[in-house]
Amino acid sequence: MQADFHRKERAVSPVVGVMLMLVVTIIIAAVVSAFAGGLSTGSKKAPVASFECHISNSGYWGTSGFDMAVISTDQAIPTKDLKLVTTWTNASGYPIMTTVTGPSATPNTYYKCGAATDPLQCGYTYNSPLGFGPGVNQTNISGTYYPDQQWGNYSLLSGTHLHNSAAGFSASIGGYGSTPASRYQYTSGSYTLGPGEFGTDAMQALFGKGWEELRPGKVVNVQLIHIPTQKVIFDKDVTVEDG
Repeated sequence: MQADFHRKERAVSPVVGVMLMLVVTIIIAAVVSAFAGGLSTGSKKAPVASFECHISNSGYWGTSGFDMAVISTDQAIPTKDLKLVTTWTNASGYPIMTTVTGPSATPNTYYKCGAATDPLQCGYTYNSPLGFGPGVNQTNISGTYYPDQQWGNYSLLSGTHLHNSAAGFSASIGGYGSTPASRYQYTSGSYTLGPGEFGTDAMQALFGKGWEELRPGKVVNVQLIHIPTQKVIFDKDVTVEDG
């Protein structure tokens, strides 16, 4: 009888040991998972920000543009960590989507190119949208823009503005709506933005070639996506205004 008892005890003890090992393993796995999840969440926290966005198209270069203002943000947001995505539907019913990231070795905005076929050889080259205000170290309001104010090189803070206008000036320089007769059109000139010419202004860079179809009343979806977390921090259907 005594021998039977010891045999049963020896048979039960390994089972209890295995069960205890399983319980301990499960507890350790749960703790490690929770710790790793906490680290992941902490290192990839999407910023919380509010923005105001306007798109205008009067048909003339001086009063057609893009402007986005940062109303508030809980942290500085480097634009190198953002994707700007615009989407609209053209007259043929096709969606036109443009994505802007940065910094970029090849600028998305370039004109006054002469005979050049390399954007870096053009008279004006930069990465749109340009930054102005807080979070931007150096700014110029026209002409040659500083690298610091080009997309991908500045940060968004409360009060930062992202801003660009269509390029143009006169009949000889050409560009967008440079004369009353060329309203809503790009024409040839020294800016090399006419049909078939090698050049892309900021509005074309942000909304695609053919953006001039975006007459007042049309709608453009504008998104800002935080690349490290893949979270959309701004998403709005913006109605185009008349300059």
